[in-house]
Amino acid sequence: MSDKTMTADEAVARLHSGMTLGIGGWGSRRKPMALVRALLRTDITDLTVVSYGGPDVGMLAAAGRIRTLVAPFATLDSIPLEPNFRAARERGAFELTEVDEAMFMWGLHAAANRLPFLPVRAGIGSDVMRVNPGLRTVTSPYDDGETFVAMPALRLDAALVHVNRADRLGNGQYLGPDPYFDDLFCEAADAAYVSCERVVDTAELTKDAAPQSLLLKRHTVTGVVEAPNGAHFTSCAPDYGRDEAFQKTYATTPWPEFAARFLGGDEQAYQSVVREGEGS
Repeated sequence: MSDKTMTADEAVARLHSGMTLGIGGWGSRRKPMALVRALLRTDITDLTVVSYGGPDVGMLAAAGRIRTLVAPFATLDSIPLEPNFRAARERGAFELTEVDEAMFMWGLHAAANRLPFLPVRAGIGSDVMRVNPGLRTVTSPYDDGETFVAMPALRLDAALVHVNRADRLGNGQYLGPDPYFDDLFCEAADAAYVSCERVVDTAELTKDAAPQSLLLKRHTVTGVVEAPNGAHFTSCAPDYGRDEAFQKTYATTPWPEFAARFLGGDEQAYQSVVREGEGS
């Protein structure tokens, strides 16, 4: 068992252009934003991004890093449609594979189990088949003869996720109300990089929390990044909620201005700006 801790910059240095990259979290909730910001400081581009989309998708789209997006939605939650995602789609900046939320989850399950696809009822009778002509159906070999969508595996080259706590070995813990499928992202990926609010000793993970909160297992995790406030401006319950004032600034500021103001330096500079309340 080895120490897997590294910096955010060291983690993204292991990524490269053209990858299929999964990003955990959900909308504007527990997104690995410190890792996304580190990625934006590189010249990595031409990405296929797989995400329950939020500002991770919006920022990467605004910066021109996405070739293809696979997602069921892109939202800031309290702001229904991610504005930079919308602007990029309106100008045709990348290809979009839009599927039902359950289909997306089943694609992660298929990849996690090293299966080429899994059958799912979601999508049948909707326009998802029309707008995704590459999707296929499969008929049950049993007496029911039911037809399902054959959701292809969402196999990932790498995954980025954020949790509340982790140890140096790669065990990760969520303390909020929802796991957001981050375990599936890690299991579906060849390499998984986990940022956390705090790195703790292994014994501390279950000192005041149930064993069921240990969402990520060390064998699925490649690197651990300690990143306090690392999900900002998204929420990371119970450590902090979504920074609504900063999110509004993000949503209403032209991307070049926002990037120059908040993303021009390193992570320490970003957090300094946040502490000074400059996002409001």
